[in-house]
Amino acid sequence: MGVSDSKSPHSINDSDAMDFVHYKDSFTKEALKIGYSQQNILSCLDYAQILLTKDVPVIYNSSHLAVLVGYKKEYLKKAAHHTKYFYRDFEITKKNGKKRPISEPLPSLMEIQHWILKEILYKLPVSPFAKAYRPNISIIENLKFHKNQPKVFTLDLENFFPSIKIEAVERIFTELGYSKNISNLLAQLCTRDGRLPQGAPTSPFLSNLIFKDADLMISDYCKEHKIRYTRYADDLSFSGDFDEKKLLHKVTETIEKLDFKINAAKTKLMTPDRRQTVTGIVVNEKPQVVFHKRNTLRQTMYYIKKFGIDEHREFKEIDQTNFLEHLLGQINFVLQINPKDSEFIHYKAFLIDLKKKQDAKNIKRGLLLM
Repeated sequence: MGVSDSKSPHSINDSDAMDFVHYKDSFTKEALKIGYSQQNILSCLDYAQILLTKDVPVIYNSSHLAVLVGYKKEYLKKAAHHTKYFYRDFEITKKNGKKRPISEPLPSLMEIQHWILKEILYKLPVSPFAKAYRPNISIIENLKFHKNQPKVFTLDLENFFPSIKIEAVERIFTELGYSKNISNLLAQLCTRDGRLPQGAPTSPFLSNLIFKDADLMISDYCKEHKIRYTRYADDLSFSGDFDEKKLLHKVTETIEKLDFKINAAKTKLMTPDRRQTVTGIVVNEKPQVVFHKRNTLRQTMYYIKKFGIDEHREFKEIDQTNFLEHLLGQINFVLQINPKDSEFIHYKAFLIDLKKKQDAKNIKRGLLLM
């Protein structure tokens, strides 16, 4: 495009959602002031029009991106090229007891990634069959299609985020119309060591965008064979009456073209005579959190009501400072799946009342110490 980092009309951007006619007029005036040729201006405007049509920010070069995100160009380049210094590594325990490595970006890089997510990625459509990582879409959307079906067949993708390489991320931005340099810089800011990091705010939505073609191919096959299909992150769920071997072959063939792999140990076929679950939720007749999780919450609430929350925490050696809030969140999840569950409605009311009493006690204690 001929837009150098040293001289670029950064005062012009699309943050006010201006139309192209207004943008063209404003850009031309600013560009002429700093000596752009007519040919250079036309080249920039051709580039800008493509991006404005898609409702994403115009970004000419790294200096321009630095202005938009509020960080120095030098910082962006360091974050892009020396990723290991911009992440904090730790592990969380999964349901099966195994550890999952998390790479959490430092606050500054996370802020930049949130900008990319909000200003660019959220503007792009994902497959309607993708039910996770979408604003205002709850887990219920992934469950209601599989209720009370002859068969429920679930597949799990192995190492989902790490399987997605920087080339696929860069392609998202180039297909939008960004230059090769900017697409590469944006992709580097969203990846670590050339792959999607588990912990970056951009990774979930990027995974939906990158899996979009696979969702389309799988859903076309399912429509043809009257199979219900949804995907929640790395969990693929199918239901209806179908030949699961043929389906597995089709899905395997499709995802391997994108360098994904099915975790054979987590492949499940569930018929009505046994518990059918989708993303850990029972869907046989009505959506319900699996029994052992509900039962654990029942036992916890029994001991809290009988002995008190502080005594229960002491006995169980729970040092989690926000234990009450965490417990309330788990009960809210049960009610999100089944809002009419009277037992858990009662638990919620009890915990809310307990929290009010604790808050009042803390306020009184604070006043006495003043």
